[in-house]
Amino acid sequence: MSPTITDWVIAALDQTGGVEVDLIDLTKISLPDDSQLYPGGGPETAVGERIEAAEAFVFITPEYNHSYPASLKRLIDWHYREWKLKPATIVAYGVQGGHAAIEHLRGVLAELNMITTRRCMGLPAPWENLDDAGRYAPADSVTKALTSALAELSWWSDVLTDARTNRPFPA
Repeated sequence: MSPTITDWVIAALDQTGGVEVDLIDLTKISLPDDSQLYPGGGPETAVGERIEAAEAFVFITPEYNHSYPASLKRLIDWHYREWKLKPATIVAYGVQGGHAAIEHLRGVLAELNMITTRRCMGLPAPWENLDDAGRYAPADSVTKALTSALAELSWWSDVLTDARTNRPFPA
């Protein structure tokens, strides 16, 4: 479902205009061996510069064992400074809507000095809302909720980008 939900989110971002999407697909990247990881990061990774360059994030994740997958935790843990003082919204899905994944991810992101939007998306059983072409086709109210979440993310992105540039946080 992740690629299907991702396509839906990217389509919504495309409609807002002025957004450059850099999709980091966890099935297509590799990270160094965890024995090289130390508190605060590790050696440079193939995606570190991409995370550093981003001004905001949309995390799209399934709920897995009442949390989010280990692959996402590894990506987060392998980077530290790259996430600092950047906003994120979370789009999670699962049988009951992925809300446990959202809450667990928020706590981890807060430890990295990230701001998570209030308007995160929990999508219950999205596989039940596919059109004939296999695209996610939720009710209009769900799409409007995504639009609101992305608008909030954009606001935080503007505010925090300005703050990082003009009023750097003390190290």
